[in-house]
Amino acid sequence: MAGYVESLLGANEKIIIRRRQHWFIWVPRLLLYALIAVAIAIASALLGAVTGGVGAFGVVFVAIPLFLIIKELVDWWTEEYILTNQRIIQSEGFINKTVLDSSLEKINDVLLTQSVLGRVFDYGDIKILTSSTIGVNRLDKLASPVQFKIAMVNAKGALRQTSDGEDLGAARTAKGGADTVGIAEVSDRLEELDDLRKKGLISEQEFQAKRAELLKRI
Repeated sequence: MAGYVESLLGANEKIIIRRRQHWFIWVPRLLLYALIAVAIAIASALLGAVTGGVGAFGVVFVAIPLFLIIKELVDWWTEEYILTNQRIIQSEGFINKTVLDSSLEKINDVLLTQSVLGRVFDYGDIKILTSSTIGVNRLDKLASPVQFKIAMVNAKGALRQTSDGEDLGAARTAKGGADTVGIAEVSDRLEELDDLRKKGLISEQEFQAKRAELLKRI
């Protein structure tokens, strides 16, 4: 049975990778709630020993941190960051769902930040700069952020290549099926690719491969 996010996918859209925030970020909070629950349980037991019975308020107060622990785990499990071949989707909420997405073609830059602990436990922050004011701008404490960024860059490159192929096909059809493109167009595209390489969005190998492909079209 398809999940909630799967039901939102468009035609020819498929999920490439999906991630949650790293479990490590919840450990301090969960430990705090657990300690509070233990402290309340001990206090209730001591009070019960003095008064001859455990008060109902003790049971209630112990249930509060346990409820908060369950809520934290549910919130963590239901918040996902999904990369498709067309966009990045942030989905959160168990009953009331909130979905926010950014189109890959509108992404300009991707900044990955990892602390020492982040590198040890494999989590980090990804900041996405887009040409739109609405969208997923920051993925905090994401698990396996390097893998997510690489997949995102590759998906954006594949989307751009598909778009370029469609544009080139349309241009060839308009020109009666000519198999060449203008030098100025190739020059502009090479400048864009070089800019992506300098920003670290594509590798040197990818740059050289796309450069050779463009030069063949002249």
